[in-house]
Amino acid sequence: MTSKKEKRKIALLGGGPAALFVYKRLVESDTDFEIDIFERKTKLGAGMPYSEEGACIEHITNVSDNEIPEIVNSIEDWIETVPQTTLSKFQIDREAFNQYHVLPRLLFGQYLTAQFKLLQEQAERSGIVTRVHPGSNVTDIIDWPELGTVQVEVEGQGFKDFDSVIICTGHNWPLEHEGETPGYYDSPYPPAKLQKTFNHTIAMKGSSLTAIDAIRTLARNNGSFQKNEEGKLIFIPSKESPKFKIVMHSRNGLLPAIRFHLDEPQLSGDSLLTEEEIAKNREENNGFLSLDYVFEKNFKEGFRKKDPKFHKKISNMKIERFVELVMDMREGKEPFQLFREEYAEAEKSIEERKSIYWKEMLAELSFTMNYPAKYLSAEDMLRLKEVLMPLISVVIAFVPQSPCEELFALNDAGRLDIVPVGPDSTVVPKKEGGIVYKYTDEQGKAHAINYKTYINCVGQPHLSYEDLPFKSLIVKKTVSQAVIRFKDNEAGAKELKEGNDLVVCNSNGDYFLKVSGITINDDFQVVNEYGLENERIYIMAVPYIGGYNPDYSGLDFCKEASGCIVEKLQKTHLKQSDH
Repeated sequence: MTSKKEKRKIALLGGGPAALFVYKRLVESDTDFEIDIFERKTKLGAGMPYSEEGACIEHITNVSDNEIPEIVNSIEDWIETVPQTTLSKFQIDREAFNQYHVLPRLLFGQYLTAQFKLLQEQAERSGIVTRVHPGSNVTDIIDWPELGTVQVEVEGQGFKDFDSVIICTGHNWPLEHEGETPGYYDSPYPPAKLQKTFNHTIAMKGSSLTAIDAIRTLARNNGSFQKNEEGKLIFIPSKESPKFKIVMHSRNGLLPAIRFHLDEPQLSGDSLLTEEEIAKNREENNGFLSLDYVFEKNFKEGFRKKDPKFHKKISNMKIERFVELVMDMREGKEPFQLFREEYAEAEKSIEERKSIYWKEMLAELSFTMNYPAKYLSAEDMLRLKEVLMPLISVVIAFVPQSPCEELFALNDAGRLDIVPVGPDSTVVPKKEGGIVYKYTDEQGKAHAINYKTYINCVGQPHLSYEDLPFKSLIVKKTVSQAVIRFKDNEAGAKELKEGNDLVVCNSNGDYFLKVSGITINDDFQVVNEYGLENERIYIMAVPYIGGYNPDYSGLDFCKEASGCIVEKLQKTHLKQSDH
């Protein structure tokens, strides 16, 4: 006799975009799951970026409908169902809307919430039990390998047992000085805290999309945007803020790239290196994946057909020389002059529906190298972080057009500047409030400038192993510190000697580089210090896996990671059902 398969109890911790994609995969799978979703807030879907925690009405997404992985229905179809009062609030014209429009972030959050609801209805029709626990704050996770279960502790509700847990807790900005040092903001989120008068110069660290979000909120509360007689957008400071100004401090003094037409609007798993390609390269490379090989396969090769002239130009270049080439194209130009030139280039790209191909391929490279990055040597990981990632973070930000026009208006009005700072710049909080920004300029001159208000806008920090909020996972050694081995022990010894405190040496004399967050495998399962993967606990909360996933691409990441997780869950369920 065959016993009836038991339903497998799955807990999703968090109910934002990551959980949405996992839930979609679970609902569409053939496996008999029971699903509990624990969400700290009252709504599912929006998460932090697309709710009031991460956006105000002025903030917009940097992706359009055609660039977003399919969930249940398209934004274009969903817009047809949205009440006119909501569309009017966000200044959306239903008749003129199409798949190339970007959405206000709060409206996109409503779309994601609606998708979650549609998936719940689909689950109900399929007989899949879903229990949603809004307003539930998960405080701990305890793994019981001997029982084959995981306990989830929910604040005020005690413990609940599950067969598998998927951690989808999303963004997290820990407070370091905010609240203790007046005028110091560890992040610009939630942006409502910036809705006040600042009649002085504000210092910002970073010039990413995070910084642009903050600039848009600050500008609206310290002045207004209007069109002049020529139709050009101008900024007029308010009477209460005549001294209002923002100074961005940016590595290399660069502003992010601007949205252009993409030939391949959705990054897909098809562009990833295959398991066979990775295995073969590792076999030829002492167990490591070569960064130069990834650069060759997932970047250079794409130009052979699409842009042979550019391919010829870069065919013999290593990563360092390529980055140098791109920086040379940008250097020597004042940041806002370059930003205006790129704006014109992006406008032409959209108008002609013609991609700026090297930028599109760089976004592809960023996406494709994310998953196998754990197989790089420590030497290559250092190259990736120090050489390639600073360029990628600038080029693939894809700022929408309307915020660019506001930045131009602020700069024209003398209210927005950008200062290049090196990686060794420091921000020193002052007890009485504000900070001292210390940096060396491009001419080698040292600066120490006082600011009354400071906002850290570098984006989501990669958090450390110790920052993981579920302490039993650390205490019971269910999880381990993410490390990457040096290919050459001499290189590791040299790094250690030169004072790199992230380098450690084990009892066998092997050198490792500690990277941020915890160890995970290709299926996003947590891994303990003995290298054993955990069949019950999965994590796709990006702040805690940044060491092995150095770049993550929003909804594309959610789609790809959720596929890995649910495929593994199905295999595990089948294996356990057979015993």
